[in-house]
Amino acid sequence: MTKKQLAKEIIERLKKEYPDAGCTLDYDDAWKLLVSVRLAAQCTDARVNVVVEGLYEKYPSVEALAAADVETIEAIVRPCGLGRSKARDISGCMKMLMEKYGGKVPDDFDELLKLPGVGRKSANLIMGDVFGKPAIVTDTHCIRLTNRMGLVDDIKEPKKVEMALWKIIPPKEGSDFCHRLVYHGREVCTARTKPYCDRCCLNDICKKRGL
Repeated sequence: MTKKQLAKEIIERLKKEYPDAGCTLDYDDAWKLLVSVRLAAQCTDARVNVVVEGLYEKYPSVEALAAADVETIEAIVRPCGLGRSKARDISGCMKMLMEKYGGKVPDDFDELLKLPGVGRKSANLIMGDVFGKPAIVTDTHCIRLTNRMGLVDDIKEPKKVEMALWKIIPPKEGSDFCHRLVYHGREVCTARTKPYCDRCCLNDICKKRGL
């Protein structure tokens, strides 16, 4: 079985297992997803979803958040960890949206990468979830699982994993596939315990079953 064939089979099985998988960060506007994905670094999505409620209550728009004191933002987002750097990036990002993009989040990958605190993972998430464009989000689940499954060969660097997956994952499937990997990584192919291979829908085709 080639990697493309393996990828196709894995995609189809995960679709059946997690038909409704989607982004686990709560948002109703593109700029809010930008904020949340920055806060999610080394923090759970569940905690981010709670913390941003207070942030958006105080600053309900890009304009309001861009005008806010960094120290005030930091005080609100501190429970997510790394409060100072995250607050600085959020403030800078909102200011840049106002100054360069008319308060709107750009739908161009390279433009997204120019925003403070936005890397390839965040930009891909925005492209896929907000704008419905091809995207591959190489978070920790994606990197761990695609290595275990044999879709990539002992590659740990996010960008290299992303580039390898672009070659074998159909563009229209990338975004949803990565969301399903998050669900599967949390529930079955776990990181902090031995994977639950006995109840995995991929156990007969996974390269590292039981490892």
